[in-house]
Amino acid sequence: MQLYHHPFSLDSQRVRLALEEKGIDYTSFHVNPVTGKNMDASFFRMNSTAKLPVFQNGGHVIFDTIEIIQYLEKIAKVSSGDENIPLSSSEVIEWMHKIQKWNPKFFTLCHIPEKHRRYVSKFLRQVLIARMAETPDLAADYHKKLKEAYETEEKLKNPDVLKQDKEHLIRLLDEVETQLNETAYLAGKEFGMADVMLIPVLARLVILNLEDEYIGGRPNMAKYWIMVQQRPSYKKVIGKHFCGWRKHKTFVKTWCIVHIRTMLRKF
Repeated sequence: MQLYHHPFSLDSQRVRLALEEKGIDYTSFHVNPVTGKNMDASFFRMNSTAKLPVFQNGGHVIFDTIEIIQYLEKIAKVSSGDENIPLSSSEVIEWMHKIQKWNPKFFTLCHIPEKHRRYVSKFLRQVLIARMAETPDLAADYHKKLKEAYETEEKLKNPDVLKQDKEHLIRLLDEVETQLNETAYLAGKEFGMADVMLIPVLARLVILNLEDEYIGGRPNMAKYWIMVQQRPSYKKVIGKHFCGWRKHKTFVKTWCIVHIRTMLRKF
């Protein structure tokens, strides 16, 4: 089994948390979207949306995050040989889809310094144009991604985009806060796949230095956040890359290579 992912990707974090929680071995392939590695022809042929993660088990390839997690649950159940192990309930699945509906893309980009965002955006557009020339059979798909890149830049100029994303996030977190007043975890007494979907959202808020605004003011969520950070899966998937000085190391490894490649292109 192979997983194509990156530490910064929320959906990648969700799938990796599920893999760790279920104790499933897999081969890890880092695909850095900031440097356009998800635009390489080999990856693009497998997933023309260029989105992460991608899970592959033999000839079976899955792109949708919730589908991957449900597939992993089935693998874990079969591997255990215990037919009594339950799969996620309808309540858990409902929470998973509810959390997935909030798209962190524009919210995240709006909290990144504009000069850095524009620098990377320009670099990625150059990558797409180069790939179109290198692989004519994929030109139409690359053109769609190029168009999407320009549309993203336009949407980021619209203050209503961030407002809508922020309002959506607040509604979601308020609902989570209410639920955590009744149960220790999002869908009951036990940690489950709904929590796997939520944890990366909270981690993203912390990375963007928004913990006080969005988590600290919600006492049930603040307590929950402290608790889930103690899990081995969190420490391996997120804490390893974003706690303390490790966050700066991850940022440098992810972003600086863009600057290096841009400089090399000038010579």
